[in-house]
Amino acid sequence: MEQIGKDIVQAVQFLKEDGLVAIPTETVYGLAANAFSATAVAKIFAAKNRPSFNPLITHTHDVEQVKQYVQYMPEAALQLASAFWPGPLTLLLPKKDIIPDIVTAGSELVAVRIPKHPLTLELLQQLDFPLAAPSANPFGYISPTKAAHVEEQLGERIDYILDGGECKVGIESTIVGFEGDRVIVNRLGGASLEAIEELVGKERVSVHAKVEENMNPKAPGMLKSHYAPGKKVLIGNISDLLNHYNKEEIAIITLKDYYPQISNDRQVALSVSGDLNEAAQRLFSALRELDKLPVKFILAELMPEYGLGKAINDRLMRAAADKE
Repeated sequence: MEQIGKDIVQAVQFLKEDGLVAIPTETVYGLAANAFSATAVAKIFAAKNRPSFNPLITHTHDVEQVKQYVQYMPEAALQLASAFWPGPLTLLLPKKDIIPDIVTAGSELVAVRIPKHPLTLELLQQLDFPLAAPSANPFGYISPTKAAHVEEQLGERIDYILDGGECKVGIESTIVGFEGDRVIVNRLGGASLEAIEELVGKERVSVHAKVEENMNPKAPGMLKSHYAPGKKVLIGNISDLLNHYNKEEIAIITLKDYYPQISNDRQVALSVSGDLNEAAQRLFSALRELDKLPVKFILAELMPEYGLGKAINDRLMRAAADKE
């Protein structure tokens, strides 16, 4: 059985020995290994049953470290890094050969970020290598936002879980790349599109965060079916959907409303005040909670299309997509 705790010294030792350690971040828990070791990174893919064509994000603790792993950082990348790091933003940059191809799935671009979690930043500062780390869950399933979620899903497949409490953001990082002077948003996430546009100029930002078929996604977390519970997720107007399904077979996720036709223990309102940041933080835990109930379907409504609502809707759409 894997160990759970706050022992950074123990975590460092496992990582130096090509082991796997679950790490807390502000977004979700990551399953980390030495990004310089192809042997260690291969264990991530095996533990998650993750396809090797799906690239990983590389984590480190400051911009100067990032510069050692990439060929260059465009001016816009430096601008975004200054504003958002540490934080829920990942940059796609041309990699140096020091980053093994297994990390990038053969791409010449590496996804890098500096996470905003004191325990993991302290861990990264004690390592002389970056950490490759996708979400710490079986491939395609709901991302973990608590150490207990990791233990539940990965069991004895990993060496140690560094327990940093509940994740503050609750959905994965926004991923951006660069084409000339344009900023390309490849995945919506914890850094809002509006905040990025305000910083670099709306006219310079393009959103290409579309679902990909199951071959060679441009960035992590872009596959069509992802973040999905075992139960079928149906998206639409809840009142309309309630007319088409047996009420004993459904659970519900909404932003703030409850429906009297359904018992409260089968409903989750992500934020009764309508706060999209709170909704994002609670989304994955809510999906996990409802997935354990004896129901056939989870009905979900889309969030308002601004701020983190866009990223929540992205995750809901992928959770509802038919698995390949």
